[in-house]
Amino acid sequence: MTTDLSENAGEPRETPPAAGQAVAAVDPRLLVREEGFAGYWSEFRRKLRSGELGSLPVVVGLIVIGLVFQVQDSAFLGAENLSNLFVTAAGTGLIAVGIVFVLVLGEIDLSVGSVSGLAAAVLAVLNVHHGVPEWLALLLALLTGALAGGLHGFFFARIGVPAFVVTLAGLLGWNGLMLQVLGANGTVNLDDSGLVAALTNHYFTDIAAAYGLATLAVAAFFLASWRDSRRREAAGVPSRPLSELALRTAALAVPAYVVAWLFNQYKGLPLAVVIFLGVVVASDFVLRRTSYGRKVFALGGSVEAARRAGIDVAAVRISVFALSGATAALGGMFLASQINAANQSSGAGSLLMNAIAAAVIGGTSLFGGRGSAWSALLGALVIQSIASGMALLGIASAVQYMITGAVLLAAVVIDSLSRRTQKTAGRA
Repeated sequence: MTTDLSENAGEPRETPPAAGQAVAAVDPRLLVREEGFAGYWSEFRRKLRSGELGSLPVVVGLIVIGLVFQVQDSAFLGAENLSNLFVTAAGTGLIAVGIVFVLVLGEIDLSVGSVSGLAAAVLAVLNVHHGVPEWLALLLALLTGALAGGLHGFFFARIGVPAFVVTLAGLLGWNGLMLQVLGANGTVNLDDSGLVAALTNHYFTDIAAAYGLATLAVAAFFLASWRDSRRREAAGVPSRPLSELALRTAALAVPAYVVAWLFNQYKGLPLAVVIFLGVVVASDFVLRRTSYGRKVFALGGSVEAARRAGIDVAAVRISVFALSGATAALGGMFLASQINAANQSSGAGSLLMNAIAAAVIGGTSLFGGRGSAWSALLGALVIQSIASGMALLGIASAVQYMITGAVLLAAVVIDSLSRRTQKTAGRA
């Protein structure tokens, strides 16, 4: 306290303490950590009540799916089945990565299936019929996907055509162009020893490869978490203690090394898994750690607010759809690799719905503004786990569609309830 002489009263009066002397508010997250396990349990319950579920529902769902099918058939969690499950999920998962960006933007892309088929057709025809080197044909196929997506983004962002309409037109148009590119024969077989074939058929047989990737992932997670904690500590904001970082790292290390062990029990580490994980990690970094990613989230939250903040709305929208087209083309390469050919059914069937379902089931909101590239990985594993389990049990595909639809509906219901709960709690 300080004393000041008032001109009117002529007597001393007390003045409030200076701002710097005010008692600082204690961040509740610090109290949580000081309380130990009880504090974390209370915080977990608070997050559940406020609708902050994160990836918890899909992780629990994966565990339940695994246990149910393992009880029905002991081969489900076997090394061969899980290895094939990861490889098969890569194609749909890569397409879902681009869908995540579009959904975060608050839009939808219905053309990804047709774009993936067109890219596969372009690669096959250029390489097989015109003698273009496979690596160059692969790059041109990816460019085709990016250009198709960019065209959708142009009509949406510059002309004002709703994304649903323009990508629906793309679904039809690119499928027709794919049939035209393939020609009367309708099927172009790829070189079974070529680059594209290796995407899903090459395995790193040395056991050090799988364990090395697991070690790299665990070490990178710990170092990134530790660096973030040090940076927050230097800035004077709440940070995670070293003991918590070690516990979180151990929680990641256990499944990472178990999966690596399973891969080594079959053929080794699949190249498809390495590429898929690399794309997911890179996409996650772009979304969460770059100004571009923050712009995408800002548009998903409020277009008008983003515009007032100086964000080039049209440019971001066009780039997101171009990215979606490029990842669809990359996914198309993996799908073509699985059958070693491009044909009239490429990109057709349930591929589009599975890609969108993977993104949504994995935790990306259909309402925009919330999502993660890891959603594509988790969602693709859920869908492929259902398909793999059904195949092992000999259940008809019709039942598989119904179950996948029910899981998708459950994911959307959870998302809707979560948003409603967050609004009630004042955190939306």
